[in-house]
Amino acid sequence: SVVSFTGCTIDNRVTRVAWLNRSTILYAGNDKWCLDPRVVLLSNTQTQYSIEIQNVDVYDEGPYTCSVQTDNHPKTSRVHLIVQVSPKIVEISSDISINEGNNISLTCIATGRPEPTVTWRHISPKAVGFVSEDEYLEIQGITREQSGDYECSASNDVAAPVVRRVKVTVNYPPYISEAKGTGVPVGQKGTLQCEASAVPSAEFQWYKDDKRLIEGKKGVKVENRPFLSKLIFFNVSEHDYGNYTCVASNKLGHTNASIMLFELNEPTSSTLLQEVKTTALTPWKGPGAVSEVSNGTSRRAGCVWLLPLLVLHLLLKF
Repeated sequence: SVVSFTGCTIDNRVTRVAWLNRSTILYAGNDKWCLDPRVVLLSNTQTQYSIEIQNVDVYDEGPYTCSVQTDNHPKTSRVHLIVQVSPKIVEISSDISINEGNNISLTCIATGRPEPTVTWRHISPKAVGFVSEDEYLEIQGITREQSGDYECSASNDVAAPVVRRVKVTVNYPPYISEAKGTGVPVGQKGTLQCEASAVPSAEFQWYKDDKRLIEGKKGVKVENRPFLSKLIFFNVSEHDYGNYTCVASNKLGHTNASIMLFELNEPTSSTLLQEVKTTALTPWKGPGAVSEVSNGTSRRAGCVWLLPLLVLHLLLKF
């Protein structure tokens, strides 16, 4: 930025003029006495004597005096320059990877005039407010929920706050969040799933009885993703049924879960036909069914009683 000093008013009685910074003479009349190229003379007229300082920094702060010498006595005019500087983060911690349960310390050093206020904030939906209102952020026994980005903000109202971020990665051993057995008929496709959360991402292995299943086995395929492993059977046979073990591991540990692939009986054509016939012969159980069945029974009973009466009537007639 640039600052101009126009504190001297000149009239025809003035014989000498000068600008001083503390005890250092900057200009005497039109003559420049300092070596700083940023200091220039703006005007030296019969009404005004002014200078300008370009690219102002904090070292320019202080008193500036305009001295005017007249025939009678000298006069001075003093201006105190206060330099304000936007906040700037000059030092901040690097991204860090740490094991769960350990302690961390993050640093954010900022400069500016006035001295900026430094705050830390955890960028997380569960975080509320600031986690620290200081240059230093200490976390004891960090948990996996405390991983993510931490934002350092430096502000002093001179300009918009300056913001920087540090990424904190919390490593933890795997835990299996979902492992469910499934039933599949013989000859059909079946899939066993194993989901595990871990940092770094877990590596998966599948076992049946103590024997590891190798990728590429005929009719079986293993599909692995960072948090999910699938064991796929394209054509399930009798010897495929049984108990399988999913093992998830990373550099911090491992865990396992048992998953059952069991036989699911598929309905045969004769069973389906029997079910259809049974359905056709079974009275509807909906509203009014009871009264309908009751009325039908009454009609059949009425027919049984009417038949003997008719025979008796015919015998008497003849």
